[in-house]
Amino acid sequence: QPVEREYRVTRQILETLSACNHPATIVTKGAATIERDLELLADMASRKLMAVFISITTLDKNLKRTLEPRAASPAARLAIVRKLTDAKVPVGVMMAPVIPVLTDHELENILEASAAAGAKSAGYVMLRLPHDVKELFREWLETHEPLKAAHVMSRIHELRSGRDNDPRFGTRQSGEGIFADLFKQRFAVASRKFGLNREGRSKLDSTKFVPPVMQGQQMSLL
Repeated sequence: QPVEREYRVTRQILETLSACNHPATIVTKGAATIERDLELLADMASRKLMAVFISITTLDKNLKRTLEPRAASPAARLAIVRKLTDAKVPVGVMMAPVIPVLTDHELENILEASAAAGAKSAGYVMLRLPHDVKELFREWLETHEPLKAAHVMSRIHELRSGRDNDPRFGTRQSGEGIFADLFKQRFAVASRKFGLNREGRSKLDSTKFVPPVMQGQQMSLL
């Protein structure tokens, strides 16, 4: 993002975490900042302090252009998965958000492409529409997918107990009902087929953490 390029906030946070041996997991749809910080991420990964998840909503360039106009392209995201893999940074892919009717059919293709790029794990999150997001999404639907809008919202209500959003713990990420169950089964089958999630998510090492010494603070005698 433009503000990150100018102020490098994420970079400074990563440097602080690295200096303190603090483990971290990054979930991002960006490619430029990951590539910029690849050497630092690889160094942290070598100490079991870093894992990265790249979110991929769709492989459809036209849909991505209207849905995420300022984000990295699908090809760029898969390319950064490969670069992270080559740098020995544990990397997974999140299909997030899954938009019923619009992107759910891409599940197998996204997992196959991700595995081919070197991803070892994967997950997904069904579309959530909390607070003002629901109105923004409805507006986007009516503008870009008017013929599918009613179908999309009907399926979302099926997933969310008849509402636009259901924040209950345990179902808010995956939804519930027949569609949610079938998608979960498809995800499990595709993950096995393409060799994803065989080893579980990378375990990071939290035993090396060293608290920072604040400026002006006396160091411990221990």
